[in-house]
Amino acid sequence: MKIISVVGARPNFMKVAPLHRAFQDREAITESLVVHTGQHYDEQMSDIFFEQLELPHPDRYLGVGSASHAQQTARVMASFEEVVEEEEPDLVLVVGDVNSTLACSLVATKMHIPVAHVEAGLRSGDRDMPEEINRLLTDTIAELLFVTEQDGIDNLKAEGVSDDRIFFVGNVMIDSLVFFQEKAAQTGVVEELNLTPSRYAVMTMHRPSNVDNREGLTRLLETIERIAGLVPLVFPMHPRTRNRFDEFGLADRLEAVEDLVLLEPLGYLEFLRLMEESGVVVTDSGGIQEETTFLQVPCLTLRDSTERPITIKQGTNELMDLDPEQVEKRVQNILSGDRPKGQIPKKWDGKVAERIAKHIENTLAVASA
Repeated sequence: MKIISVVGARPNFMKVAPLHRAFQDREAITESLVVHTGQHYDEQMSDIFFEQLELPHPDRYLGVGSASHAQQTARVMASFEEVVEEEEPDLVLVVGDVNSTLACSLVATKMHIPVAHVEAGLRSGDRDMPEEINRLLTDTIAELLFVTEQDGIDNLKAEGVSDDRIFFVGNVMIDSLVFFQEKAAQTGVVEELNLTPSRYAVMTMHRPSNVDNREGLTRLLETIERIAGLVPLVFPMHPRTRNRFDEFGLADRLEAVEDLVLLEPLGYLEFLRLMEESGVVVTDSGGIQEETTFLQVPCLTLRDSTERPITIKQGTNELMDLDPEQVEKRVQNILSGDRPKGQIPKKWDGKVAERIAKHIENTLAVASA
């Protein structure tokens, strides 16, 4: 049995790494290949992630690069089709909701190769988000849908998906967190930045709705100024966000903020340690909502909606508008002891990849019998 696992952006690496290890431990899975589409690619950062996550370098790198959604999806499809023709896999596994997820699912399905979607069933209800369209369409055509939480099961059933395609396995991203938590603690990043545990904030921001227009970016800058006025704020900045500060002439004002620690994007281990020791995380990312819930660290997600509602119902995540005054107040309250009381969701236990590998082995064995 040969499996191709697709990665397109850095968050995908954390999900595929434990799956690749689990596949290598299954006798029936004779070959586990990793294909990197290059949808989001920075040579230095990709190398760091592959090294830290103990992933072999990709068996195939497609190098599609940045482009419009249509162009990027088309480039991935054309390149991935050649890979499938040459490798003839028994299964294509995709994770998350980036354009590569949908593109590779379409190619495999049209070539009659089964598709497994990890993180199936997540829904924000906001079809203005490209990721929401990718989730919906991928789940429509994938044969195996691996779900992180009960909400995912409910969403898929409401969309008419049959029970035999749905598998509740838990959150595979937490597998990487559990596996590397001790190693992350040895990085020394908190000490190197002279930070006091629980007395600093961490920020990540890159969503187009927050950074791609002057109004949103100005509100973000004021939010940064207010948070940094309360507590040191560590901001590993996404290249997209940095470019927007330059484009809108706000970079000098950003650089002038006291107690703001601006960093280049960090490796997985360093960022994991920063989150774990922080007092609060402010983000618009999807995966960080899940990681902070597992770590029991307060998280403020500056978005209108989330495809991960369990992080709010059970976890430590809160949705907020990008309102500088309100975010400042909430950060102040959290630092004063008003922390959300969360719990770790069911099956977020570090053993998800093993369950997925077993399901795949059993399902494909039955199909080939």
